[in-house]
Amino acid sequence: MLGRRAEDYLEAIYELCDGKGFTRVKEIAERLKVRPATVSEMLEKLSREGYVVHRKRLYVTLTDKGMDVARDVRGRREILVKFLTTLGVPKSIAEQDACTMEHALHTETVKQLRNFVKFIEECPIMNPKWLEHFREFCKTGIHPCDKNISESHPMRRNSKRFYEVVGQKSNE
Repeated sequence: MLGRRAEDYLEAIYELCDGKGFTRVKEIAERLKVRPATVSEMLEKLSREGYVVHRKRLYVTLTDKGMDVARDVRGRREILVKFLTTLGVPKSIAEQDACTMEHALHTETVKQLRNFVKFIEECPIMNPKWLEHFREFCKTGIHPCDKNISESHPMRRNSKRFYEVVGQKSNE
Protein backbone atom coordinates (compact mmCIF):
# COMPACT_ATOMS: atom_id res chain seq x y z
CA MET A 1 0.00 0.00 0.00
CA LEU A 2 1.25 3.45 -0.91
CA GLY A 3 1.64 6.20 1.63
CA ARG A 4 0.29 9.72 1.45
CA ARG A 5 3.48 11.15 -0.02
CA ALA A 6 3.62 8.58 -2.83
CA GLU A 7 -0.05 9.19 -3.65
CA ASP A 8 0.64 12.94 -3.79
CA TYR A 9 3.44 12.30 -6.30
CA LEU A 10 1.24 10.12 -8.49
CA GLU A 11 -1.55 12.67 -8.44
CA ALA A 12 0.88 15.51 -9.30
CA ILE A 13 2.37 13.48 -12.16
CA TYR A 14 -1.14 12.70 -13.43
CA GLU A 15 -2.06 16.39 -13.48
CA LEU A 16 1.25 17.50 -15.01
CA CYS A 17 1.08 14.83 -17.76
CA ASP A 18 -2.40 15.97 -18.78
CA GLY A 19 -2.35 17.01 -22.41
CA LYS A 20 1.24 16.14 -23.26
CA GLY A 21 1.54 12.61 -21.83
CA PHE A 22 4.70 13.17 -19.79
CA THR A 23 6.31 15.51 -17.28
CA ARG A 24 9.78 16.26 -15.96
CA VAL A 25 11.44 16.09 -12.54
CA LYS A 26 11.69 19.89 -12.37
CA GLU A 27 7.93 20.33 -12.91
CA ILE A 28 7.12 17.77 -10.21
CA ALA A 29 9.53 19.48 -7.80
CA GLU A 30 7.90 22.86 -8.44
CA ARG A 31 4.38 21.46 -8.01
CA LEU A 32 5.17 19.67 -4.75
CA LYS A 33 7.56 22.36 -3.49
CA VAL A 34 10.45 19.94 -2.96
CA ARG A 35 13.99 19.64 -4.33
CA PRO A 36 14.56 17.78 -7.62
CA ALA A 37 16.79 15.30 -5.76
CA THR A 38 13.84 14.45 -3.49
CA VAL A 39 11.66 13.87 -6.57
CA SER A 40 14.29 11.60 -8.14
CA GLU A 41 14.45 9.54 -4.96
CA MET A 42 10.67 9.01 -4.93
CA LEU A 43 10.61 8.28 -8.66
CA GLU A 44 13.13 5.49 -8.19
CA LYS A 45 10.87 3.92 -5.58
CA LEU A 46 7.70 4.38 -7.68
CA SER A 47 9.50 3.00 -10.74
CA ARG A 48 10.66 -0.13 -8.85
CA GLU A 49 7.07 -0.69 -7.69
CA GLY A 50 5.67 -0.31 -11.21
CA TYR A 51 3.81 3.00 -10.86
CA VAL A 52 5.92 5.21 -13.14
CA VAL A 53 8.33 5.08 -16.04
CA HIS A 54 11.24 7.41 -15.35
CA ARG A 55 13.92 8.06 -17.95
CA LYS A 56 16.51 10.20 -16.17
CA ARG A 57 16.92 13.69 -17.62
CA LEU A 58 14.20 12.92 -20.17
CA TYR A 59 10.67 12.31 -18.88
CA VAL A 60 8.34 10.78 -16.32
CA THR A 61 5.03 9.13 -17.11
CA LEU A 62 2.56 6.92 -15.27
CA THR A 63 2.09 3.23 -15.92
CA ASP A 64 -1.47 1.86 -16.04
CA LYS A 65 -1.04 0.89 -12.38
CA GLY A 66 0.08 4.43 -11.49
CA MET A 67 -2.73 5.94 -13.54
CA ASP A 68 -5.31 3.86 -11.65
CA VAL A 69 -4.00 5.05 -8.28
CA ALA A 70 -3.78 8.69 -9.42
CA ARG A 71 -7.36 8.64 -10.75
CA ASP A 72 -8.58 7.05 -7.53
CA VAL A 73 -6.85 9.69 -5.37
CA ARG A 74 -8.18 12.45 -7.62
CA GLY A 75 -11.70 11.02 -7.43
CA ARG A 76 -11.54 10.90 -3.62
CA ARG A 77 -10.43 14.52 -3.53
CA GLU A 78 -13.20 15.66 -5.88
CA ILE A 79 -15.88 13.92 -3.80
CA LEU A 80 -14.51 15.41 -0.59
CA VAL A 81 -14.42 18.91 -2.07
CA LYS A 82 -18.03 18.58 -3.26
CA PHE A 83 -19.11 17.24 0.14
CA LEU A 84 -17.33 19.97 2.10
CA THR A 85 -18.57 22.79 -0.13
CA THR A 86 -22.12 21.44 0.23
CA LEU A 87 -21.67 21.83 3.98
CA GLY A 88 -20.76 25.46 3.38
CA VAL A 89 -16.98 25.22 3.64
CA PRO A 90 -15.33 27.77 1.32
CA LYS A 91 -13.84 26.06 -1.74
CA SER A 92 -10.21 27.02 -1.00
CA ILE A 93 -10.46 25.53 2.49
CA ALA A 94 -12.37 22.49 1.19
CA GLU A 95 -9.56 21.80 -1.29
CA GLN A 96 -6.90 22.01 1.42
CA ASP A 97 -8.86 19.76 3.79
CA ALA A 98 -9.70 17.29 1.02
CA CYS A 99 -6.00 16.98 0.23
CA THR A 100 -5.39 15.85 3.81
CA MET A 101 -8.51 13.71 4.15
CA GLU A 102 -8.21 11.86 0.83
CA HIS A 103 -5.38 9.74 2.21
CA ALA A 104 -6.95 8.90 5.57
CA LEU A 105 -10.49 7.74 4.82
CA HIS A 106 -11.53 4.12 4.49
CA THR A 107 -12.81 3.14 1.04
CA GLU A 108 -16.26 2.41 2.52
CA THR A 109 -16.43 5.95 3.94
CA VAL A 110 -15.48 7.42 0.55
CA LYS A 111 -18.09 5.20 -1.13
CA GLN A 112 -20.82 6.50 1.19
CA LEU A 113 -19.70 10.11 0.75
CA ARG A 114 -19.81 9.57 -3.02
CA ASN A 115 -23.36 8.18 -2.69
CA PHE A 116 -24.40 11.12 -0.49
CA VAL A 117 -22.99 13.72 -2.90
CA LYS A 118 -24.68 11.95 -5.82
CA PHE A 119 -27.95 11.84 -3.84
CA ILE A 120 -27.78 15.60 -3.31
CA GLU A 121 -26.78 16.36 -6.90
CA GLU A 122 -29.55 14.19 -8.34
CA CYS A 123 -32.27 15.47 -6.01
CA PRO A 124 -35.28 16.40 -8.18
CA ILE A 125 -35.90 19.46 -5.98
CA MET A 126 -33.37 22.19 -6.68
CA ASN A 127 -32.92 23.20 -3.03
CA PRO A 128 -34.31 20.47 -0.74
CA LYS A 129 -35.86 21.63 2.52
CA TRP A 130 -33.38 19.77 4.73
CA LEU A 131 -30.41 21.38 2.99
CA GLU A 132 -32.06 24.79 3.27
CA HIS A 133 -32.64 24.05 6.97
CA PHE A 134 -29.01 23.06 7.45
CA ARG A 135 -27.78 26.29 5.86
CA GLU A 136 -30.12 28.34 8.05
CA PHE A 137 -28.93 26.42 11.12
CA CYS A 138 -25.30 27.23 10.19
CA LYS A 139 -26.14 30.94 10.02
CA THR A 140 -28.33 31.21 13.12
CA GLY A 141 -27.49 28.24 15.34
CA ILE A 142 -31.21 27.53 15.61
CA HIS A 143 -32.84 24.55 13.93
CA PRO A 144 -35.63 25.89 11.69
CA CYS A 145 -37.96 23.10 12.82
CA ASP A 146 -37.70 24.37 16.40
CA LYS A 147 -39.46 27.57 15.31
CA ASN A 148 -42.51 25.65 14.11
CA ILE A 149 -42.94 22.96 16.76
CA SER A 150 -44.65 23.85 19.98
CA GLU A 151 -43.14 22.85 23.33
CA SER A 152 -45.93 20.31 23.83
CA HIS A 153 -45.50 18.52 20.47
CA PRO A 154 -45.11 14.78 21.23
CA MET A 155 -42.16 14.32 18.86
CA ARG A 156 -40.23 17.40 19.96
CA ARG A 157 -36.74 16.51 21.12
CA ASN A 158 -36.53 16.19 24.90
CA SER A 159 -40.23 15.35 25.21
CA LYS A 160 -41.11 12.10 26.99
CA ARG A 161 -42.75 10.69 23.82
CA PHE A 162 -39.66 11.42 21.72
CA TYR A 163 -37.49 9.29 23.99
CA GLU A 164 -40.07 6.48 24.00
CA VAL A 165 -40.01 6.40 20.19
CA VAL A 166 -36.23 6.56 19.78
CA GLY A 167 -35.70 4.08 22.62
CA GLN A 168 -33.66 6.23 24.94
CA LYS A 169 -34.31 7.33 28.49
CA SER A 170 -35.80 10.73 29.06
CA ASN A 171 -33.79 13.42 30.77
CA GLU A 172 -36.88 14.25 32.85
